[in-house]
Amino acid sequence: MIVVADTSPLNYLILIHEIEILCKLYGRVLIPPAVQAELLHPHSPSVVSSWMQNPPTWLEVRSPTVTFAMELDACEAAAIALEHF
Repeated sequence: MIVVADTSPLNYLILIHEIEILCKLYGRVLIPPAVQAELLHPHSPSVVSSWMQNPPTWLEVRSPTVTFAMELDACEAAAIALEHF
């Protein structure tokens, strides 16, 4: 099974050292480039940005093919758009 993730679940699972649960549950996780950028942001916790600099093979950064004109932040909109790949 494949799952699309937004920044928050990845961020908090990394912080509590439970990020591997996503691989165990879903096998593969997709994120849009906007989520990758948030995880690498200079204000991200160092453990989070360090993890994202060397992501595991089960994490794939993929650009969405559709966009939405909703009141969402860029990461949420991109993650939703990825579900339609």
